[in-house]
Amino acid sequence: MDPRYSAQDVVRCALCRDAVAPMYCNVCHTHLCGDCVAKHFSDKSKVHNVVPLEQFLSTLNYPKCPTHPTKQCELHCEQCDIPICISCISSGKHIGHKQLEIFADFESKKEVLRRDLQELEKSIFPKYQESVAIIKTQKTDQHKHSQKLTAELHKQGEILRREINIIIQRKQSEIDEMNAQHLAAIEKQEDETNKALHEIIQVIQDLKSLLDTSDVGLVSKYRSRIAEFRKLPHKLKISLPNFLPQKINREELLKQFGSLSRLSIETEEQGYTVPSPGAESSPPARPLLDVPCLVTDIPTTGYDRLYHVSCPSDEEIWTSGDNEIMKLYNLKGELLKSVQTKSGNNPKDIAVTRSGGLVYIDYLDRSINLVSGTQIQTLITLKGWRPLGLCSTSTGDLLVTMDSADGKQTKVVRYSGSTEKQSIQWDDQGNPLYSSSIYNKYLSENRNLDICVADCDARAVVVVSAAGKLRFRYTGPPSTPRESFCPFGITTDSQANILTSDQYNHRIHIIDQDGLFLRLIHNCGLQWPFGLCVDSLDNLFVAENNTGKVKKLQYYK
Repeated sequence: MDPRYSAQDVVRCALCRDAVAPMYCNVCHTHLCGDCVAKHFSDKSKVHNVVPLEQFLSTLNYPKCPTHPTKQCELHCEQCDIPICISCISSGKHIGHKQLEIFADFESKKEVLRRDLQELEKSIFPKYQESVAIIKTQKTDQHKHSQKLTAELHKQGEILRREINIIIQRKQSEIDEMNAQHLAAIEKQEDETNKALHEIIQVIQDLKSLLDTSDVGLVSKYRSRIAEFRKLPHKLKISLPNFLPQKINREELLKQFGSLSRLSIETEEQGYTVPSPGAESSPPARPLLDVPCLVTDIPTTGYDRLYHVSCPSDEEIWTSGDNEIMKLYNLKGELLKSVQTKSGNNPKDIAVTRSGGLVYIDYLDRSINLVSGTQIQTLITLKGWRPLGLCSTSTGDLLVTMDSADGKQTKVVRYSGSTEKQSIQWDDQGNPLYSSSIYNKYLSENRNLDICVADCDARAVVVVSAAGKLRFRYTGPPSTPRESFCPFGITTDSQANILTSDQYNHRIHIIDQDGLFLRLIHNCGLQWPFGLCVDSLDNLFVAENNTGKVKKLQYYK
């Protein structure tokens, strides 16, 4: 029997769900038994076309078997989800697999298509139309809000300009008043001097007349005024006023001007929120402690000078210093693991990857290396440049600061594995972003993907965007002379705040992601703080250069 017709024995009526269905409606795509045909025609909403099932099946186009081109696929393999022919079964490739008559699979797939079409038309498509309408409204609201923000910004600017104009007018009034006083004093002296000058001219004329006269009486009346005229008019001693402009502190001016709250973008899906692509959701704001506190001291041994600390977890820290050994400690100070560098050179910097692996820089052989178990793999070897500092990013890339062989150029390079993806060296005007190297330049990636470099040579923390555009340079709080600021270690926390160690002043600076000074950590008995890292709870670990201790500090409430 033609397998197309065998389906009559298994296809049931779509209405009564019981009897075999020898009929088929081409309009409704419905199987019908003889008893239900009349009932189906009673639905006058459509012009039905009911035909024998054999007639409908004869119109179907059965697929050719790709493996056996002369055969039609009469069955469908459920496990492989492909049409198969009799020869496919004979080949033994589908032994143990469940097989359906292909028409039954066809009908099943058609049912899926009908359900999908119904859901798309009645549910999904209207919701997308609603979403498009909402997006249009959001765009309009966004534009209006942006205009409102701009208007408020300019309004504040006008207020500031008015205040500045009032100050200028007040100072101008003071200048005008002092000018009037100065001019009055000069004119008074001028009047007195001119009066004396006229008298001297008159006396000179009188003396000439007396010298020419023979009148004894007139000559005898002469009284000399030479002593009077020898006393020249008093010379004015004037201290001219000067204007001493105060240096405008941009950070303080920004604080007085006002601040913008952060933009938060979230996509809502079935009652829960998902961060926007490429961004992490912002954690709740946490207030800083007025006085940070020391949680514990973790002594390390074997280092005359301790430089670096990095957290693979909240319970462990990697350390490195002035020898070739990198050490893993728990928070009790117990040594868990020691690793010697591949070359025997001291590591220039260390970092922990997202997967918990340890990477380190070998400055002398110009390599970046990954410690995996007991094996050390060299990931990158530089040519013409020397690595200075590194960090692992949120995407698993490595950021490396490096200087040229002559020490006159410095740049930051992003690597994906061993492939260079990005080089950051110059600002938009073609000026170097980073100073030539005497000291190491350590770096950290912030939550907003900014790249923060502690440039001690420049007495600044240099922050650029992920695209490498300069955002700001932090040169210390307003009250601190720039010359005394020398940042070494640097890290960032969950609030996108930046922490940098000011080793020579025995303190740590906390600034926000826009470069505004927030707080100093200058107690806790800090001595020569160098390397920094934070754990997932924003506890700060500080490597003290001269004591060999790692101090765990709490600086949030």
